[in-house]
Amino acid sequence: MGKPTGFLEFERQASVKRDVSERKKDYEEVELNFSENQTVQQASRCMDCGIPFCHNGCPLGNIIPEFNDAVYEQNWQYAYEILSSTNNFPEFTGRICPAPCESSCVLGINKPPVAIEYIEKSIIEKAYENGWVKPVVPKKRTGKTVAVVGSGPAGLAAAAQLNKAGHTVTVFERADQIGGLVRYGIPDFKLDKKVIDRRIEVMEQEGIVFKTNTNVGVDIKAEQLVRDFDSVLLSGGSTVPRDIQIKGRELKGIHFAMEFLSQQNKRTAISRGKEIVKEIDHAGNEYKNGDILATGKNVIVIGGGDTGSDCVGTSNRHNAKSVSQVEIMPMPPVGRAESTPWPQWPMMLRTSSSHEEGCERAWGINTKEFIGDENGNLKALRLVNIEWVNENGRMVMKEVEGSEKDIPAELAFIAAGFLHPQHEGLLNDLEINIDPRGNVEASNYQTSNKKVFVAGDMRRGQSLVVWAIHEGREAARALDEYLMGESLLEAKAVSMISPAYMKM
Repeated sequence: MGKPTGFLEFERQASVKRDVSERKKDYEEVELNFSENQTVQQASRCMDCGIPFCHNGCPLGNIIPEFNDAVYEQNWQYAYEILSSTNNFPEFTGRICPAPCESSCVLGINKPPVAIEYIEKSIIEKAYENGWVKPVVPKKRTGKTVAVVGSGPAGLAAAAQLNKAGHTVTVFERADQIGGLVRYGIPDFKLDKKVIDRRIEVMEQEGIVFKTNTNVGVDIKAEQLVRDFDSVLLSGGSTVPRDIQIKGRELKGIHFAMEFLSQQNKRTAISRGKEIVKEIDHAGNEYKNGDILATGKNVIVIGGGDTGSDCVGTSNRHNAKSVSQVEIMPMPPVGRAESTPWPQWPMMLRTSSSHEEGCERAWGINTKEFIGDENGNLKALRLVNIEWVNENGRMVMKEVEGSEKDIPAELAFIAAGFLHPQHEGLLNDLEINIDPRGNVEASNYQTSNKKVFVAGDMRRGQSLVVWAIHEGREAARALDEYLMGESLLEAKAVSMISPAYMKM
């Protein structure tokens, strides 16, 4: 490596964040622009570790030591070439990926790991700044046509790769803007939507056609799509939310997290001059509850994950009276749990930028009842402490006697994850097989209809953006092989490390 002693000389420094009092007033990105000098210094911390486990921590197999070395040598364009060879959208992952690569960093065994995500974001921003991100139009077209249904990160990655292979690609999106969950599910203060727009512009120049406001299965029938295109790739995501069916669920003021988040993203887009055509969320559902605003209200978020955290940050920007987040699982340890040793993805407490802005957090809490007033509005949640006990090798939850309490709340957001993709419409019309979890069944990304492929959350269940990009790339390669008999698209390298180290 360029500086073998860098990890001994420098401490870890990742992105610098704007002051809490400032950032809570707007929807601009929380993180400040990268510092070139800081990035070079951080890249120098990458060790000559022999076996770079970070490759395996990253679902995309990013060639991390090499682009770190290029940054240290200040050969930024080469660093961009290395990074973009495995990752179609480092501007997304550099902002919203939880960085499993860092959890596998060898330096992280006994020191803070290399700030890989920060370096990745720095590289791609430097590339845009210098005009290195240019459209690459295929020199020759294959004459084959592919329809990609869904424009989230899986669909976009697949479209980019298939276009690169020379196929003519059309991406269908039922919302009014391209991007899927990264457009309408992730707040602008984490991912400014201008970041998506500039990438879409490049992809359009490469020849990819985008059709928004088009609900495949309704506006275009499934049989027509299969007939009109040589192949179809489904990447519609996991869109059916997990509900909490308890007493009082019908009260006004209880909403799924995505309805709240997508509404605010649309407000932000309108304030920045975007024309919004359809009042629907990322999953194509109409807003039936009017404007959802947390202003002046006691807010409780049910679910301790990233989506719940996004509800916290958005509620704070609405000037909520109070914001609380409850999670049914026990509080994780502050450091890496013994059950997830290095280089596995660690079970540990994670605090987001939204939590830093103000939030009461509680673990081991179950929601027993929604309590309403005489007008049918939510006024409180009945919560109870629980403990998890081992019964015959199976963990079950038990209520803690005497711990039941009512907490004031005029607004509750259910952020309990997603079950599976929507079956009604397109999937049922295609008559493709569904697995026991409710996801689309596929062998090497090919469904029971040989002409139809699937990628992303629709196939593997809800997961990370980095996994969606991986899925899109791998599905594109499988589809290319189906159409052409072979594929020259890049494939993720097969790991030489024991699978025991790769569980996440």
